[in-house]
Formats: sequence, C-alpha cells, structure tokens
Amino acid sequence: MPDFAAAFPSVPLPDGSYVYLEPPDYDEVQIIGRGIISAASPDGHELTPIQRSLLDATVQAMTHHEIDHDAATPISATEYGAAMARRDLAFRERMVHMMLLHTLLLRPIPSDVTARVREYATVLGVDDGVLRAAEHFADGAYGLAAFDFQRAGYTSTWNPDVSRALHTSRELEAAWEETTHDAELAARWRALGELPLGTLGRGVWELYRARGFVFPGLPGSAPPLLAQHDWVHVLADYGTTVENELETFAFIARANDDPRGFSLLAMVISLFETGYLPTGMGLFHYDMGHFTPEVAVRVADALYRGAVSWNTVTGSHSLDFLGLDWFELAEMQIEDVRAMVGIPEKSEAAIRAGSVGPWEPGGISPFQLSAGQALAEREGREYDSHGATAT
Repeated sequence: MPDFAAAFPSVPLPDGSYVYLEPPDYDEVQIIGRGIISAASPDGHELTPIQRSLLDATVQAMTHHEIDHDAATPISATEYGAAMARRDLAFRERMVHMMLLHTLLLRPIPSDVTARVREYATVLGVDDGVLRAAEHFADGAYGLAAFDFQRAGYTSTWNPDVSRALHTSRELEAAWEETTHDAELAARWRALGELPLGTLGRGVWELYRARGFVFPGLPGSAPPLLAQHDWVHVLADYGTTVENELETFAFIARANDDPRGFSLLAMVISLFETGYLPTGMGLFHYDMGHFTPEVAVRVADALYRGAVSWNTVTGSHSLDFLGLDWFELAEMQIEDVRAMVGIPEKSEAAIRAGSVGPWEPGGISPFQLSAGQALAEREGREYDSHGATAT
C-alpha cells in the first residue's frame, strides 16, 4: 500500500483562536462539492447520475446552497486540505463520510476511487473504519469489510453493560446477539399495548402488530439492539419499507456526533443498494437497488433532521438513538418526545419524493402486510394496519 502519510501530509488541526465553526457559505460549499466529485467519481471528474442526485440533495438539505456543476473543476487532496485548514476534526470527518457515502453507491468500487478518498482523508487527518471497509469492497474482500464494520464501526465499543438499556434478562456478549427465550423482556414489550393511544410505546406496539413483527425475547425476534431502531421509525415518522430503512438509519447515523455512528448508514447502503454485505445487524439480508433519485432526496432530508435534532433537556446535540432506554419514554405522547429531541418536520421535497410514515399508504411492505394479517388470524382477532397500505 502506498505511504499516503508521506505523500500527503496532514493539515494540522486549528487551535481555538483559528478554528472556524460557522456553517459553510456558498463558496465553501463549492469546494466541498468539488472535493466529493474529485474523490468519489469513477473518473475523478464526473459523478454517476445517482451519485449526483445524492450530492445535490444533501448539499441543498444541509446547507441550503446548490453545487455549480459547470464550475466544479477537480481539486487535489492537498488543495482541499488547505481549504479545510480552519475546520475542526468533526467537520473534516463529516467531509470524509460524504466522500465515502458516494463511494459506496458504486458497484463495483474502483480501487483508484478508494485510493483517492484515502488521500483526502490522510490530508484531513481522518482515519475511519468505513474507509477500510470500502477498500476491502474494492478488492472483493467482502468478509474483511464486514469485519471492519465490527472492529471500527458503531458497535466497536460494545460491552455487556450497554445491554442494560435493552432490558434483557442477561448481559449480551455481542452487539447484534439474539435473545429468543427471554420471557421477561417479551412481556415488557407486549405490555406496551396497554398504554394510551398516541404514546410512543403504544405506537411501537401497533407497529409490531400491524407487521407481524415478533417482540424481542421470543423466537424469531430481532436482536434487542436492532429493535431499538423500531422506536425511531415511530418517533421520526418513517415507514418500514427498505427505502424507509435507508431514511431511518440516515437519521440515526447523523444524529450521533460519534463518527462511528456513520457505519450504520454505510452498512444499510451496502445491504440495500449495492449488496456488498449479504447480511447485517443480526437480521437484515441484502436487497439491492433501492437508491433512486427520489430516495436520495429522502435520505438527504433524514440526514438534515438528524443533524439538527438535539436533546432539549440536557442540551446535547449528539443523540445515540440506539443507546436510549426507550421504555423511560414509552408513556410520553409521540409529539412530546419529538419536541423533546427537537425533530423538525419532514421537508416538502422529501414528502413529494415519497417519504411516508408507518401509518400511511406505502409505509408497509407487502410481506409485512401479509405477516401482520397472518398474525391476526392466528390470534383470532381482526387485523388492523392502522392506516398503512402496501404499494
């Protein structure tokens, strides 16, 4: 492997008097766009149509500016690093994540693309596990890439104490470990159906019943950590189709200031667009080809909603939605929890692009609808989708 550190020395991080923390203006947005195009495009000059859709949608959602593609000339890693000299490590990490997000949309990923991204990351002083995974994808070493997600991704700091927020009867040794014979845990989830209408917990219970999902703790259920994201479907108003999963994990990943949270979005892209990962998170199986220009708009809006969310009680702008003890919030009205974490409404552009909630037409997959109906029949009750229909 080339000695990137020697060829592309890192730009020092700015000190407190020099660091620039304001949102990027139009001119800096153009530099950001040029950097993404130069790093992540197959030829270093022009993005693929789907990459360009994502870049345009994300830049508009996050900065309210637009990229001037006619003026987007290539920029070298050294030039880009000089332009980012006043930016702190967190900002630089986000820039590398954007390069990686666009890279992961390529199938196959050319090795020269990951090499260019490595150049930019080195100059910016960023070392990211998802970049190593992308490099392994480019080499066809998919198993090593999956290991990279475990070793350096969101779950890399997992320890059994974290499972206390999941309310399992025993500590979990692995992040995505299943718990299929935990009667106490299953009873806790089942009891959410006793909560008043409009509460967050009742909404999650309805989500499960309408789709035939199995409560954690029972055979056939999702790993308890993965089940945490089901609360986000209800809270952030995202349905449960594959496209909705892309939105949900974009929201979760961007809300967390820990850069390792980005690996969650990288994983679902690798599952539901390119299929680089055959399985992930203890339950999901690959289902390729879901990233359309419309989904790009929806994902961009989800990134924005995650970025601006914050805990209005603690003042923290970093929210680890998979690490919350959701049962502490279960009795609150959904709208009150949304206000507590400052989640804005979806953009009109995202709604026009097809973003729907769990109880709207298109917010449930045909398979989930069938599973929910089958569950109702087995339990001898009338099926209720709560307004969701499959398209």
